[in-house]
Amino acid sequence: MSRLKNETLSIRTSDDIKQLLRMAAERERRSVASMIEILVLEYAEKHGITPTRHRRDVAHDEV
Repeated sequence: MSRLKNETLSIRTSDDIKQLLRMAAERERRSVASMIEILVLEYAEKHGITPTRHRRDVAHDEV
């Protein structure tokens, strides 16, 4: 998988989720951004999800 970082993602979340994310990142000695990447990659691997280039019409139940 390409690791070129050329996309920006902004999210809104609760204070609890933000705290948990920071705690997880600190425990793993990672940045919050890196922790999010790890969590997404682990989820994708567990559920057999792979990225498809230029795919914009993904059905909701595939996400």
